[in-house]
Amino acid sequence: MNRSHTRRRLHRPALGAVGALVLLGLAAGPAAAHAGVTASDPRALAENVTLTFESEAESDTAGIAELRVVLPTGIAPDAVTLKEAPKDWKLTATPDGYAIGGPALATGTDAEYSITVRQLPDAKSLAFKTLETYGDGKISRWIEVPGNGEKVDNPAPVLELKAAAPGAKPIAPSPSASPTPSAPPSPQPSATAPSAPVASPSGRATGAEEAGSSTGTVVGVVAAALVLVGAGTFWWMRRSRSGA
Repeated sequence: MNRSHTRRRLHRPALGAVGALVLLGLAAGPAAAHAGVTASDPRALAENVTLTFESEAESDTAGIAELRVVLPTGIAPDAVTLKEAPKDWKLTATPDGYAIGGPALATGTDAEYSITVRQLPDAKSLAFKTLETYGDGKISRWIEVPGNGEKVDNPAPVLELKAAAPGAKPIAPSPSASPTPSAPPSPQPSATAPSAPVASPSGRATGAEEAGSSTGTVVGVVAAALVLVGAGTFWWMRRSRSGA
């Protein structure tokens, strides 16, 4: 009797511990879903790095249809290209990052994709705040960045970086588009276009004005000569009649 009683007393704590672990696992189940990121070369200033993201599905009624990511400081949207994604998913740049999506995945299917980044910034860690949108419109927000070792409910994917390789330097940024269309060039005056008459310092007309003045003088002289000839002819005819 004493041995049996002792065994029952030993079994009770063991059963209690197992029950506590089961309850703890059930409680931690829903919170285990998360979004994560890994890198092919997790070093500061590394170039042409492949980043692979995984967003766990946590909806029982719909699949993931789109992921919107806010890029950390030091990575521009135009420095990101899509490498691999679910079938028919496309990547579109946004003012603060990018959106990737397409036909909704099957319910319960995790979303995995990879991008190539021209160069990682010189930092110790990079946070990629992510919004998951499901086919039924539900949105999961993985946007909290833990600090000082604290835990958060909806952590953003964080990539820890190692020190930069010796001699690594930031590459020159790609030229950005002009914020506003440049104004069309103003028409330039033709090299053969006639110039306006310009008065000479002495006040005399030049060019066409001088030619016009010379023409007027010639016309005046011819007119005077015609008047004199006419007068002479009239006088001569009158004298001839008187003599007759």
